[in-house]
Amino acid sequence: MSENTEVVVIGGGYAGVMAANRLTSRDDVNVTLINPRPSFVERIRLHQLVAGTHDAVVDYRKVLGERVRLVVDTVNRIDAPGRALTLESGATVHYDHLVYAVGSGSADPRVPGAAEFAHPIATLEDARRLRPAVEAASPKAPLTVVGAGPTGIETAAELAEQGHTVTLLCGGLLGPYLHARGRRSVAGRLAALGVTVLDGPGTKVTAVTADAVRLADGRELPSEVTVWTAGFGVPDLAARSGLSTDALGRLLTDETLTSVDDPHIVAAGDSAAPSDLPLRMSCQAAIPLGARAADTVLSRIAGERPATLNQAFAGQCISLGRGAGIFQFAHRYDVAVGFHIGGRPGAKLKEFVCKGIVEHLAGEGHKPGAYRLHKVSGGSRRQQQLLRSEHAEPPATAEHAV
Repeated sequence: MSENTEVVVIGGGYAGVMAANRLTSRDDVNVTLINPRPSFVERIRLHQLVAGTHDAVVDYRKVLGERVRLVVDTVNRIDAPGRALTLESGATVHYDHLVYAVGSGSADPRVPGAAEFAHPIATLEDARRLRPAVEAASPKAPLTVVGAGPTGIETAAELAEQGHTVTLLCGGLLGPYLHARGRRSVAGRLAALGVTVLDGPGTKVTAVTADAVRLADGRELPSEVTVWTAGFGVPDLAARSGLSTDALGRLLTDETLTSVDDPHIVAAGDSAAPSDLPLRMSCQAAIPLGARAADTVLSRIAGERPATLNQAFAGQCISLGRGAGIFQFAHRYDVAVGFHIGGRPGAKLKEFVCKGIVEHLAGEGHKPGAYRLHKVSGGSRRQQQLLRSEHAEPPATAEHAV
C-alpha cells in the first residue's frame, strides 16, 4: 500500500482555508495548515474591530474540515529542493506539495514618522493595538485616516458613526476602483456622517508626527490618532527562501498557480503573482484562488494536467458604517460599471457577503469540492492581458496610468 501524499498549506486566511479544505477531497492526502494565529481572522471586518462593533475572529473548527491538521506556528524558511519547512519553533515539516498562501499586511509607508506615529490596520494585531487608542480619544479629538481605498473608507465611516471627528486623506482619488456614480454615493454618505474628505494630489501625506500629519500641499492637520491604510505588502518568505517573486514579493507562478521554480509549490491569494499579472488583492480573489490552487495540486496527484486561471469578479463591496454600504458592480474582468446598490440595501448586501464568505469556507470543509465559483469564466480579458504582456516592449519611462 502506498503512503499518503503530504500537502502543507502556509497561511490560514481566506485562500489558505479554502485550499486546505478542498484538498481533503482525497482520502489519500494528508493536509496540514500552518498559521501563526489559533483563530481565523475575518480580515474584512477589522475596521469593525477598531470601532468595537465586531471581534473579527472565528474559531478555526467552524471553518476548517475535520481532516485538516492545524499547526499554530510561523514558517521561517522554505527548503524547496528538500521539500521541507523550518518553523519558528525549531520544528521541521516535510511536504510532497506546498500551497503558499501567506496573504498580505501593511506595506512600509516610507513616510517620515508614519512607522512610529501612525497605526496600520492590515492585521488582527494591528487592529487590536489601534482599538484602545481610539477608545481613549475624545469625540472632538481629530482622527485622521490615510488612504481612500475600501479599508480607509470603511474605517473612516465606522469611526465617524461612533461619534468621532474624522478626516479622510485620499492622496488622490476617493475610492479609485469605483465608478463615478458609486464615488458620488460614497462621498455623500461620508459627508452625512461628518467625515471631512480631502482628495487630490496635494493630500498625499509627507510626514506624520505624534499629533499631526503634513501634506504635500504644505498643510499641517492636527491628528490625535492617525490610521494608515495606504498600501499593502506581502511577507518576504518566498524571497528569503530563494524563490522567484515579483517586485512586491509575491510568488511568481504560471497560469495554473504553479511556482516558476518548482512544480511542487503553488500559490494562492494576495501572495500570488500568476504570469506576473497579479489579481486585485481581495478576499473576492483569494477564495477562488485557494480553490484553484487546491485543484492544481489534486490534478498533479492524479497525474492530470491542471486547469488554468479564469478568475471572474463581481465588483467591490464597501460598508459605510452599520447603516449604509455600497456594492459597486463590475465587469467580470474587474472594471467598475455605472450600476451600484447603496444605502441600507448596500449595508445589508455587504453583511450578507461577509457572512456568506464564512459559510463558503465552512461548506467546503463539510463537503470538499462543493465550491464552484472559481470555475465561472472571467478569463477572456486576462488572456488579452497575457498576450499584450508577451508582446509589449518595456516603456522608456513610467507614465501616469489612466
